[in-house]
Amino acid sequence: MNNPIAGKVVVIAGASSGLGEATARLLAAEGASVALGARRGDRIQALAEELVANGGKALAIPTDVTNYDQVKRLVDAAVQSYGRIDVMINNAGVMPHSPLERLKIDDWNQMIDVNIKGVLYGIAAALPYMQQQKSGHIINVSSVAGHKVRPGAVVYAATKTAVRVISEGLRMEVKPYNIRTTVISPGAVATELPESVTEPDVAENLRRFYAEFAIPADSFARMVAFVVSQPEEVDINEILFRPTRQEL
Repeated sequence: MNNPIAGKVVVIAGASSGLGEATARLLAAEGASVALGARRGDRIQALAEELVANGGKALAIPTDVTNYDQVKRLVDAAVQSYGRIDVMINNAGVMPHSPLERLKIDDWNQMIDVNIKGVLYGIAAALPYMQQQKSGHIINVSSVAGHKVRPGAVVYAATKTAVRVISEGLRMEVKPYNIRTTVISPGAVATELPESVTEPDVAENLRRFYAEFAIPADSFARMVAFVVSQPEEVDINEILFRPTRQEL
């Protein structure tokens, strides 16, 4: 039976842990060539070496998604190495929750820079290649928080709502180029995301919540594999998923 993932070139921003790492492993095992980007160069280099040792194709490019030139370098390296780009996954994100009254301005700016600008920079780096190819697939990562805001997570929810809006606008704009778009909104998934919280009391509550409810990161990877595997004429635009036991 034909494997629709085999041979695809996939760029993953935010690949050093969690959702991105799990996705890289699954897609590489299915025969995709993956280009891994993240700030922690040692982590993605070790992951790339592991994937290659297991028979896959992978390269690691240290990337800070808040720097457009670095994101472009990641995408350019994938195209130079593999000849094209089929899928761009804008996964990098931070989640330093806190009530607005605590005025965590630096945390707000970091979320805006990583969660919104990082997605836009990924789109900007990949889109020209996909327009030229008349094909491609851009996958942006939102969150349940992009659908439901709650106290203490206001700015994070705003950034993840923005990702959904950007994704829907992109979907309509790229129709002439045969480009597909997907926004995936996970609930509590076991990643390092809670570690970005800077307020000790908020961090402790979030750790307890994740310890009780979070599902493995490969749950997200399977969602990516599902949308990427669809026939070219099928465009899965949005997936929202949670742990079965998660109410929020």
